[in-house]
Amino acid sequence: MFLALLLSGLVVALVVIGLFVFGLRRRLIQRAGGTFDCSLRWNVPEKPDLSGKGWVYGVARYSGDQVSWFRVFSYAPRPRRVLERSAIEVLDRRLPEGEEELALLSDAVIQGCMHRGTRVELAMSEDALTGFLAWLEAAPPGQRVNVA
Repeated sequence: MFLALLLSGLVVALVVIGLFVFGLRRRLIQRAGGTFDCSLRWNVPEKPDLSGKGWVYGVARYSGDQVSWFRVFSYAPRPRRVLERSAIEVLDRRLPEGEEELALLSDAVIQGCMHRGTRVELAMSEDALTGFLAWLEAAPPGQRVNVA
């Protein structure tokens, strides 16, 4: 009986510690500022896939001429993807359709981009998208930026 209670307490403690570490990691990512909620779908085919597959929820952070993207449900301290401003080409914007509406946040707008030959889709709020496009257009003089 004592062993069962001890093991149950240990499992509960591990779950609480795990959740605390998730929250602490997100707090550390956001501490530097310039963050926004952003779902990402990498290496998307030309024809839109409306099944909702491939979307990963995350947090993006501006840092100089890069946007660092972190998965929310991860313990990794480093970003999963880094997008350089000079390598981003804006393609199209659309609203979620079909099952995508269930996979993304309710106010999401999808921005299609190319990054070094890979098609990427970013889903974020309208305000975050306005900020993202303004950040792209605010490139230092002499940098090539492709915003349509």
